Amino acid sequence: MPFVKLVKNRAYFSRFQVKYRRRREGKTDYYARKRLVSQAKNKYNAPKYRLVVRFTNKDIIVQVVYAKLQGDFVFVSAHSKEMPKYGLEHGLTNWSAAYATGLLCARRALVKLGLADKYEGVTEPDGTLVHTEKLDEEDAPRPFKCFLDVGLKRTSTGNRVFGAMKGASDGGIFVPHSENRFPGFDPESKELDAEVLRKYIFGGHVAEYMESLEEEDDERFKKQFSSYLSAGIGSEDMEEMYAATYAAIREDPSFTPTEKSEDWKSISKKHQMPKLSYDEKKARVAAKIAEWKESRAGMDVASEEGSDEE
Repeated sequence: MPFVKLVKNRAYFSRFQVKYRRRREGKTDYYARKRLVSQAKNKYNAPKYRLVVRFTNKDIIVQVVYAKLQGDFVFVSAHSKEMPKYGLEHGLTNWSAAYATGLLCARRALVKLGLADKYEGVTEPDGTLVHTEKLDEEDAPRPFKCFLDVGLKRTSTGNRVFGAMKGASDGGIFVPHSENRFPGFDPESKELDAEVLRKYIFGGHVAEYMESLEEEDDERFKKQFSSYLSAGIGSEDMEEMYAATYAAIREDPSFTPTEKSEDWKSISKKHQMPKLSYDEKKARVAAKIAEWKESRAGMDVASEEGSDEE
């Protein structure tokens, strides 16, 4: 018998690149997901929570997610589109907006768990590395712990993903991390410049860009920051605006659904085909056959009348 090379065996199909559809499509990093989801076996029915941060062109989504056999379940979520409610109406996808969205998600999670009063986090961020630690009181609950899930995002230094993580950490959630990916970290000296990180938290980098662009190209500045200028917001107002937003988030992080202009659910149901029973389906087919026979009979009569005229 000639030698036959076995290619697609069990080892072949057990690889991440082949087995999972979302990995083939480049949507999920299953190497990272396996480690973010799997919990220690001695922690029975204790899910491992993930701080999931995702970006679109116009929105930042921060969620606390845990996995079950049925799939992922969202414990709590926050969107940067909610920021106008807290006084932030512009730049909803920048680094500072990511920080605000992470802060909002953290406060919502702690309110839901009843830990908001015990773990307030960092109320006045100064750009230093602070981890949420357990309270010194006896029988005090441990801080809520979750791990950062960046998805397929490149984890380069200064990425907005770490802005959301910093907001969640300052909001009172324990997210294990170091300082080497925050803006202001010097890879040579291995030290973090707290002033640079604080500047990013309060929109100082946007204010600096506004000032430089106004000096270099006034026309482009008016076009790019037209929404800021129409609202009367200048570079000197950035820190105050973001500070007020963070304070408003801490005061009331609850979710309030927006009022819909129309009942879209009923509108979409109008175009749906109602589910028919077996008898209704038979009657519908019989009605169509009868309608077709009538139309056919009408065509035959018309053709006979035409032949008589000829």
